[in-house]
Amino acid sequence: MTDPTDLTDPTDLTDPQDAHDPTGPAAGVPRRVLVLAHTGRAAAVTAAEELVLLLHAAGVQPMLMPDEAATLSPAARRVLAEADLAEPLDGAELVVVLGGDGTILRAAEVVRGSCVPLLGVNLGHVGFLAEAERDDLAETVNRIASRRYEVEERMTLEVTIERDGEVVGRTWAVNEASVEKADRERMLELVLEVDGRPVTEFGCDGIVVATPTGSTAYAFSAGGPVMWPEVEAMLLAPVAAHALFTRALVIAPSAVAAVELVPPAGGVLWCDGRRSIPLPAGSRVEVRRSTLPVRLARLAWPPFADRLVAKFELPVHGWRGRGRRAEAERAEAERIAAERNAAERIAMEGIAAQRGGAQPVVPVAPST
Repeated sequence: MTDPTDLTDPTDLTDPQDAHDPTGPAAGVPRRVLVLAHTGRAAAVTAAEELVLLLHAAGVQPMLMPDEAATLSPAARRVLAEADLAEPLDGAELVVVLGGDGTILRAAEVVRGSCVPLLGVNLGHVGFLAEAERDDLAETVNRIASRRYEVEERMTLEVTIERDGEVVGRTWAVNEASVEKADRERMLELVLEVDGRPVTEFGCDGIVVATPTGSTAYAFSAGGPVMWPEVEAMLLAPVAAHALFTRALVIAPSAVAAVELVPPAGGVLWCDGRRSIPLPAGSRVEVRRSTLPVRLARLAWPPFADRLVAKFELPVHGWRGRGRRAEAERAEAERIAAERNAAERIAMEGIAAQRGGAQPVVPVAPST
């Protein structure tokens, strides 16, 4: 397990012997799935108990962290295995996360540096990172047991902190790295740089550097655009900037964005809202694409537009696009086929009745 307070990235991930094997464990070794839950909520405890029992019934060994396992019922504790705090992913082929996006981001810390994918079951509000809903838990377990899921890789960020020209820390982010003011009464003065060239300087409350995955999180609240997950890019979104040019910028995934804190104000660096590092005045933060993606298990591949509409409850009632016409044509074809089948069935019954000497049934033409 990666210590979330450790600012160094694991680097040796090229050894195939250490990679996650999607084909499953060797013969005789039980399949294992690590379950992570926000057990501070009663709904999460109930869902975790149900998930543990379903996995066990499907022949998959559920594992939980010791503190989370202690919150479950005796029936659930009897069939689970407690994960080793030092090596919680030992033998796990998948991590199932019960909670909202915050819980999934916590789980990303656990799998960082491994090839084990995350599968989120949404117990939160929006849940953009989650793949399944609470009511679909039984079907989710069926898909896990039969290995009917695919794995998608999402880009992450590598963040470097410099002071006086020396690197003093490294960290990472799935959604975003944000440089924010440390004192409520004083705004930050920032210089933004892209690929070694200055772009602009402004006073602000902060700036968000986000991945496409994070474009629906903090960056969205800061006025940034929504980026489809397939887009290869980074997003720079100022927060409450006091300047004429404060538009969000979308830069290449190969670019290096840098933020310098102009004295006298210092700030704080936040990654995914979970890990923070103080930034004294004069600090420099560099953000680039990480070589370590996060892997998300997918049960289906609906268009991202559909996910966006569902999560934000966007109004689309007036839509009359090609997709709507195709749906209407398909429904009409199914109606015509059903009426044709009904007419043929009635005709066949009439023929059978005539052969049996009974009064034939006269087919009734379907109404149009």
